[in-house]
Amino acid sequence: MKPIQYLFVVLAAAISMSCDKQKAAIDESNKATKDDINMRKAEVDASAKDATHQADATATIDKARIEANKESLQAQLDADKKKADALAESEKARVDAEKK
Repeated sequence: MKPIQYLFVVLAAAISMSCDKQKAAIDESNKATKDDINMRKAEVDASAKDATHQADATATIDKARIEANKESLQAQLDADKKKADALAESEKARVDAEKK
């Protein structure tokens, strides 16, 4: 072979090796990007799980407050009902007393 042909073979081999290095660098970059994305996905999942727990806890507390408020209002209404019955009884007794 002529020296110029050797030069072309060596140049082709160098370019081929350079391409392999570039491809390897691209693959590494791609892997790093995927790893970063997977890490962020895990963080989002954990954050969502924490937020769900907090929402559940808050909902439980809110439900308990609503139930306590309902019971308190019902007790007040029951007391008002008894008061109205007592007032009606006393008015009836007054009317009966006036007739006699």
